[in-house]
Amino acid sequence: MPGETPGRSALKRQTILSAGRDLFLSNGYQGTSVDAIAAAAEVSKQTVYKHFGDKQELLLAIVDATVDGTVTPFLDRVAKLADTTDLGSDLKALAGDYLRAVLQEPVVQLRRLIVGEANRMPELARLYYDQAPARMLDAFAACFSRLHERGLLDVPEPSTAAEHFAFLVVGRCIDQALFCGGPQVSADIDVDRHVSAAVRVFLAAYRT
Repeated sequence: MPGETPGRSALKRQTILSAGRDLFLSNGYQGTSVDAIAAAAEVSKQTVYKHFGDKQELLLAIVDATVDGTVTPFLDRVAKLADTTDLGSDLKALAGDYLRAVLQEPVVQLRRLIVGEANRMPELARLYYDQAPARMLDAFAACFSRLHERGLLDVPEPSTAAEHFAFLVVGRCIDQALFCGGPQVSADIDVDRHVSAAVRVFLAAYRT
């Protein structure tokens, strides 16, 4: 809008993102209209189109923002793990926080939404996969490679070790959460016990 300050514009954009995320996760992509998003954000329909060209672009922006807020902090932690002086303890702490993060209901709902729209919007599915699972696997592989160099792990194939670790920690839980919901899985599982077993199996295979 003419005369709108950058701060006000950024605030409106964030409000639209928040309203769109809530509606998409509650009603699905097909069940959410731009009119509904505009009403929930208390802006005009034209304002939504000004900030996001269409509904699909808005959803892509929501996925990008959500993934960045969830994944990026863990990338830093995984990188720091390469310098650990207590591998077993630090690996379990990271694994526990990682599992709790992926079982958050908004994360599970977003994954459901993306799976449901994968045929209609393959670029959305590719964006999510590249920015979330693939980035985490790459980070684990780089970390395990460094730990291999330090002599703490024996991982001739870091990418394979990364896949094994990720599946041991979150694989079954993510699949179950897609059907039963993140809160239900979190309530049914002893996270500390689960990740301790996962780390124990991983280290039994890869520790020097």
